Amino acid sequence: MADSSFDVVSEIDRQEADNALNQARKELSQRYDFRGTDTDVSWSGEQILIVANSKDRAVAALDVLQSKMIKRGISLKSLDSGEPFESGKQVRIVTSLKEGIAQDVAKKIGKIVRDEAPKGVKSQIQGDEIRISSKSRDDLQSVIALLKGKQDDLDVALQFTNYR
Repeated sequence: MADSSFDVVSEIDRQEADNALNQARKELSQRYDFRGTDTDVSWSGEQILIVANSKDRAVAALDVLQSKMIKRGISLKSLDSGEPFESGKQVRIVTSLKEGIAQDVAKKIGKIVRDEAPKGVKSQIQGDEIRISSKSRDDLQSVIALLKGKQDDLDVALQFTNYR
């Protein structure tokens, strides 16, 4: 019998991120505390740029964006927000979206699988994803549960794909 496997990945649905950004932009334009402040949330290449006239408003706009991301099912671990910085009369926050599993996090996941998963489970790092394989599908289910439980320790949002 062939091995069953699944992939551990960290991906962001770009359409959902765009929808969350558009919802945040709409809320910022309608809220009375942002009216007339020229606060904006927009794409700047692959990053999200938040522009406001004060540091407090920029942080509040980031909070609005984060709440919309959560409602759209995007983990805040996928967002990497920088500190507010002044640029002329404006305050800006640059937020990037993190995709892929970094090498050091992949090694941590491999160590967790080796140490705590059932005996016949193997992990293999393949670029920015990890393939977990085993003869038993029940063992794979227990590895998924294990990794979901350990996700708070890891600084990355995990998804499980290609379950075969």
